[in-house]
Amino acid sequence: MGEVTILLDTHIFLWWLFDDSRLPVRIKENISNPANTILVSAASVWEITTKYRLGKLPEALQVAKNVPIWIDKAGFQSLAVTPQHAQLAGEWTLPHRDPFDRMLAAQAKLEKIYLASVDKELAKFPVQIMNT
Repeated sequence: MGEVTILLDTHIFLWWLFDDSRLPVRIKENISNPANTILVSAASVWEITTKYRLGKLPEALQVAKNVPIWIDKAGFQSLAVTPQHAQLAGEWTLPHRDPFDRMLAAQAKLEKIYLASVDKELAKFPVQIMNT
């Protein structure tokens, strides 16, 4: 695939950290490739801490306490949310209600990068999905 920039969906980021068997081999290989740039969105930080607080991610206790540290530990880079990202996420007319997914899709589209995800709903957005 060559050198690429990949934005990780929140569950892909957590599966990587937890060495979860649900992480697809191709995505794992691309994350492991030192030539690739791996990004974690500020929206994923928000999603992890929110879902942990609501009791939907109890297994993420250590990560939720300080997500930016875990991004650094993994050797990944953070991707900030810009007004342009927010504008596109809000404008899309697709019937996808998850604000976190909408933001990740908008970031992938505007930054012209791959979005690593196995979420079939995200594939409905006009973005490059890395899913296997």
